[in-house]
This record gives sequence, structure tokens and C-alpha cells, in this order.
Amino acid sequence: MQILFLHDNFPAQFGYIGEYMADNGWDVWFGTQRKGAKHDKIKVFNYKPHREITKEIHPYAANFERAVLNGQAIARASIEGAKVGLNPDIVVAHSGWGPGIYARDIWPKAKYVGYFEWFYNRNSPDTLFLDEEKGLDQQLRTRSRNAAIMMDLVACDVGLCPTEFQKNQFPECFQPKIRVMHDGIKTDFYKPDREAKLKLSDLDLSHVDEIITYVARGMEPYRGFPEFMRALEKIQKRRPDVHAVIVGEDRVAYGKSLPDGQSYKKKMLEELDLDMSRTHFTGLLPRSDYLSVLKASSVHTYLTVPFVLSWSMMEAMSAGCAMVVSDTEPVAEMLTDNIHGVSVDMKDIDAVAYQIEYLLDHKELRIAMGNKARQAMLDVYSQSDSLPAKMALFSSLLDK
Repeated sequence: MQILFLHDNFPAQFGYIGEYMADNGWDVWFGTQRKGAKHDKIKVFNYKPHREITKEIHPYAANFERAVLNGQAIARASIEGAKVGLNPDIVVAHSGWGPGIYARDIWPKAKYVGYFEWFYNRNSPDTLFLDEEKGLDQQLRTRSRNAAIMMDLVACDVGLCPTEFQKNQFPECFQPKIRVMHDGIKTDFYKPDREAKLKLSDLDLSHVDEIITYVARGMEPYRGFPEFMRALEKIQKRRPDVHAVIVGEDRVAYGKSLPDGQSYKKKMLEELDLDMSRTHFTGLLPRSDYLSVLKASSVHTYLTVPFVLSWSMMEAMSAGCAMVVSDTEPVAEMLTDNIHGVSVDMKDIDAVAYQIEYLLDHKELRIAMGNKARQAMLDVYSQSDSLPAKMALFSSLLDK
């Protein structure tokens, strides 16, 4: 059987399942815009829109035109792919950016699976949490972002969504089509090492006993970066030996950017009185170094508005980290307060700082919560269970 995954990035959410299916005899293909992407078990090819979106296009329609260009690029790439054996039985596409919107037309006999992460509602929980007042123009623009997603919802045989919280953002009439199946965590890789010391090529904290860690793709309000930095300032003033390791890029991955090319990192460093000798920004890290940070963490902080849940939170749980997290709905789906970690109102900076310090002061509690957090990942979210279940779902589609 042949399966095709489509995602602008590679390997994104489909790398592990693609490799697993290849190991189990499937002919696995992957279409991506990422240049130079390759895999020894997956046939990777590139698609690229033939032009940028129209400069003067109506702003409400910009995302849809981008999706159309992506879908058209897939159609063109499929012609060349057919010459070398591309004829999928199943197509799985990340929804929203458009690579799968014409899958039904390109491969009419194939089953189509949409991967859905978010539906843009007028009063979505993320914007309500951030107290962002949407004017009518912004409301209309937001609704228009669903155009390509709606095409996928109509066309797909089944939809996949990582969490119940994310599924609940979609219109009720489409929810019966959507299956909640998380991609799963590589628990045999993300595992604890209670004796670990942090020593990277350009950062040696092997002598440090208190390390607070923070991980996100970008540094932005959606992932509580300003709140974390403000809490860190308070903690540093009370604890002269504590260090913080911040993993991620100085950019905005979700939400609004600051004007005039400013960044939230620069803003926080200008606003706060931080000891930079104890504040370490690593940028993005190779997976092995990232794991080293998690293993050496004394307290890991994951703060987020009600939005798409980060893999990094679950990877930290699998690595046995003691967690201080925001008390938002997507987090609560994975982590029970005072069992797997400590939940806190991320807007309450004093409370965030207090809970981090409380765990720093109680090592046995940190270890106990970290062990329970890992067990929760082993019980429900390990790839040893999720990958066979997902492959079984794909196989079942071929019987219909």
C-alpha cells in the first residue's frame, strides 16, 4: 500500500508515523516545500508555488490564495511523481496551508485524511485570554482564514486532531468526522536521568544545582514568554545561584509581532533587571542537546494561552521534569494539578515565581511529580501505542 504525506515542512507531524509505516511494509512518500529534505525510508519530493501571492490582493483572501498556490503546486508535482510511481492509496495533508485541498481531484480513488490543528473562531479562547478586542475588520479576516480548512473538512474521509481541546474549536457539524489521536511522544528517547548535569558545546552548567528551563519555538505572549521573564527577574533577586536556560528563537511563531521589527526578547531585556550571567539563551538546539537541557532541568516552565498544545510540554513530562504550567484548558488535558506538576495563573507573575521557587525548595516533590508526569506519557501518549493505532486507522480506510 502507498501513502502520501503532505506538509510545507519536513518531517513535521508526519515523520515518525511515516518511518513506522515504511518499517511495516508501506510505500511511503512525502511532499514538502523544505529544500534538501531527505529520508532513507521515505521518498521525499518538493513542491513549490510558481509565484508569491498577489501584492494587491484583498487581505481577507491572502491566506486562501496562498493555499490555492500550494494546492496547484502539488497538482503539478503529482504529474512528475506519477512518472516514478506516485499513485497513493491514502493522502494525509496538514490542513490550513493548502497542500491537500485538491487531493480529491488529483487522486480521486485515494482516501483523504486531513490533519487539523485549529479552527479560527470569532471569539476564540486564545484571543479572549489575551483580552484582545477584535474589531469587525479583524473578525472578518479571522473567519476568512478558515476557507482552505473548510475545503479539507468537506473533502476528507476522516480528520485527525491532536487533542480534545483543539477538536472542540471546530464546528459541531464537522466534529463527528474528526478523530482525536495525538502524534505520540518518543518516550524511549525522552526519559529521565536524575544525575544529569548540563554541559553543551558552548554552555557549561555542570556546577549548577538550580536550573529553570523554558522551551518554545518563539518568544511571544502566546507561550507566556513575557510572564516567564518577569517571574525570572523576581526569582533571580531572591536566589543568587539559580540559572535559567531558554530554548527557542527570537521570533514570533504565534500571534502578533511587535511594530518596527522589535522583539519580545529585546523588550524584556530592556524592561527587566536580569543577571545575564545567569540567563542563557541557546537558540534552537539539536534534539540531543535539547534533551540534555530537559534532563538537567530542576523546574521546567510551560506557559501558554488556550491554543495548540506544544509537543515540548509533553516531551518535558516524558523526560520526568518537574513542571510549572499555565492553568489553561489544553494543558489540563495532559497534566493534573498537584499530581503531574503545578498549575498557575500565568498572568499572576508573583504566583508563577512562587510556584517555581516552591518546587526548587522541595526536591522530593519535584522527583515524585516528574515520575508521575512521565508515567502519564507512558500510559496514554507513548509512540509505542500511538503509531500502531494510527497505522491501523489508515489501514481500515482501505476496507471501506
